[in-house]
Amino acid sequence: MPTSTVPPQSLTSARYRTAPSQTETGMPPGVPYIIGNEAAERFSFYGMRGILIIFMTQYLVTRAGMPDHMGDAEARKNFANFVSAVYLLPILGAILAESFWGKYRTIFWLSLVYCAGHFALALDDTRTGLLVGLGLISLGAGGIKPCVSANVGDQFGESNKHLLSKVFGWFYFSINAGSFISTLLCPWLLNNPHFGPRWAFGIPGVAMVIATIFFWAGRKKFVHIPPGGKAFFQQFFSKEGLGALGRIAIVYVFIAVFWALWDQSSGGAWTLQCRNMDLNFFGIQLLPEQVQTANPILILLFIPLVNYVIYPLMARFFEPTPLRKIGIGLALTAFSYLVIAHIQTLIDAGGRPTVWWQFLAYVILTLGEAMTSITGLEFSYTQAPNKMKSAVMAAWLFTVSLGNQFTAAVNAFIQNPDGSSRISDHQYYMFFATICFIATAIFAVVAMFYRGKTYIQHSEEGAPLNAPVATINSAAGDV
Repeated sequence: MPTSTVPPQSLTSARYRTAPSQTETGMPPGVPYIIGNEAAERFSFYGMRGILIIFMTQYLVTRAGMPDHMGDAEARKNFANFVSAVYLLPILGAILAESFWGKYRTIFWLSLVYCAGHFALALDDTRTGLLVGLGLISLGAGGIKPCVSANVGDQFGESNKHLLSKVFGWFYFSINAGSFISTLLCPWLLNNPHFGPRWAFGIPGVAMVIATIFFWAGRKKFVHIPPGGKAFFQQFFSKEGLGALGRIAIVYVFIAVFWALWDQSSGGAWTLQCRNMDLNFFGIQLLPEQVQTANPILILLFIPLVNYVIYPLMARFFEPTPLRKIGIGLALTAFSYLVIAHIQTLIDAGGRPTVWWQFLAYVILTLGEAMTSITGLEFSYTQAPNKMKSAVMAAWLFTVSLGNQFTAAVNAFIQNPDGSSRISDHQYYMFFATICFIATAIFAVVAMFYRGKTYIQHSEEGAPLNAPVATINSAAGDV
């Protein structure tokens, strides 16, 4: 990833730059540190998350060392509540970053809290350790989330804004590279009697320490946008700020449905289904927690595929605007659950279907993710007024929280007193597929009436929505 030298005139102090260069045409020098930090942080998060539901159902113990395992419905509910908390607390991180500390300090200090959460899980495998560890991780991971993605965009000015799509692609690439490695390693550590939960949770903790050090090492390369203080609140509650949030919120309602389904594929309900499948993969016996590695592998393949093959092909017939991409992604996500429901039908009939069926579901789901999540990430940044970048990123992440709160509520409603479910797993999967198909149909209508504005740091505020911002995922428009 090439970088370019920052001209002296862009330096406003001897320590840090507080504005992106307006003459720099290459990749900003701080970007490699952000990408490296994100890869290590995502290793830590997805490694821990990937084994969490199996830990709750098979490894949780009392203080006396006696088994204290959760039932499936209870574990799905608690898993969804944890993910929801992680994606709710970005609101706090955004306020700290935009009003008081700035993005860099918020990321650094909350990363230390994040590290403590991992080690709490590693050192205590009771429900108390689970509560403390997940609480600290929720605060740390959730608090830094809106700042990291907004910090990426802050490195760009007018002269190199055309590279935004490329860097957000690299950003997403680093997420999945880190998660791929950890979701292979951590399940093996958890199930190996020589290691177990302490190593399985401890290694992600070490990765988070490395991520924090890497981020600190790049501090003099970054553009440090100063906190807005009162200006943040003034813009937030201004007609422009509330208008931007209102427009984006309409889209976000449907994005929340996507996350309600997607998050169950990453260490959630899909992992529980794998316990009843033939996990032989070319002679290798996979663990249930390892099957989800199909997603990061596929997303690494699909990022260039959609950008350089699928979107140009679409452009021959219609303009692949962000809202159109999101709508197609929602439909694909719903179809993936039809495959999962079919797998459950085979299991309920007494069979032990091959893992290749779930791989098919992951192919469909991941293609939907590439069109919905990556597009939505850049869409959120460019639709956010300049003093509200972290706040809008927090709103984007809040869609994950809403989706998981919906999943948690469904599982709480169907949970029996012993933690099991009152409905069949097939009914469960068909319910979510139906909800997503309905959301897709409504979104197609709503998106036709969406109008918005594009904002880039230190450029003209409120450019028309169809102004060019990036090369691929550039401007939103009518469906």
